[in-house]
Amino acid sequence: ASRPGAMAASPGALRRAGNEEFRRGQYGPAAALYTRALELLEAAGTARPGPAGRVGGRRSGAELRSRLCPGAGEAAAEERSVLLANRAACHLKDGACGLCVTDCSSALELVPFGIKPLLRRAAAYEALERYRLAYVDYRTALQVDCSIPAAHDGVNRMTKALLEQDGANWRQKLPPIPTVPVSAQTRWSVPSAGAPGANAPPAAAQRAGPGENAAAGTERAQTLKAEGNELVKKGNHKKAVEKYTESLKLNQECATYTNRALCYLTLKQYKEAVQDCTEALRLDPKNVKALYRRAQALKELKDYKSSIADIKSLLKTEPKNTAALRLLQELNRA
Repeated sequence: ASRPGAMAASPGALRRAGNEEFRRGQYGPAAALYTRALELLEAAGTARPGPAGRVGGRRSGAELRSRLCPGAGEAAAEERSVLLANRAACHLKDGACGLCVTDCSSALELVPFGIKPLLRRAAAYEALERYRLAYVDYRTALQVDCSIPAAHDGVNRMTKALLEQDGANWRQKLPPIPTVPVSAQTRWSVPSAGAPGANAPPAAAQRAGPGENAAAGTERAQTLKAEGNELVKKGNHKKAVEKYTESLKLNQECATYTNRALCYLTLKQYKEAVQDCTEALRLDPKNVKALYRRAQALKELKDYKSSIADIKSLLKTEPKNTAALRLLQELNRA
């Protein structure tokens, strides 16, 4: 038996309810509503029987509708893409960057070159420090719409990060950047009739899905983190902590927590370093930097047992990590 009222909600109504939750900062409940809407769409696509007597099985309801009404299949794909992109925004705000990447990739398979999933996946890749992939997505977004400030800023940040990471020949190490067809550029130049403004460029999509304030907040968070990184390089760890703190208010990200933890270690604020690493591990349970830095902080706090446990967890992921092996030797002698 279905729950009372469960069948009454349409995917569109659930999406609108999810948008409201997102605007109120309730990202978990918003994601749950988008998931329910996706489940309803999936059920609508598979529940209807195919024509009797078909050899080799039945056609799905979605397949039949797309054959009888070609526009129906496209509209369903676009609606699913919107819901996936919206759920990805929730994951991004919650720091679940891997889930964000998965949802954005699924959205882009359904409707290629959507601006929002491209930008959100780029932000997630950037948070995961997968700068080459982030660069490709930011560049692709600019092919679709060259007027997006977030994409321009993202390209600039990734160019700087890749120069530091890969040196002068960084472009040679990039994955292929897809060529966006003119039809896709035209598609996003006007609001879509199928799903109003859902994947449209930011200027056209102020009322669609989790709005541009979220994207702007994520972009600002990345800028603050980059400023913090620059201050660390200059040895100004106290000021860097302030930048990372402002960044985390806008977007909780694993790398920002581990960066701030490094500053706290340098400033001998070991309890704060432990707290930040714990938050990072909540977002990414196997994060090597978080495990190593928490082990360092715990060692200074003379909690040798917990420190050893963190190093052993790290070594399961990276058995030949020389810094971790060296720290384990020190702990065993302590």
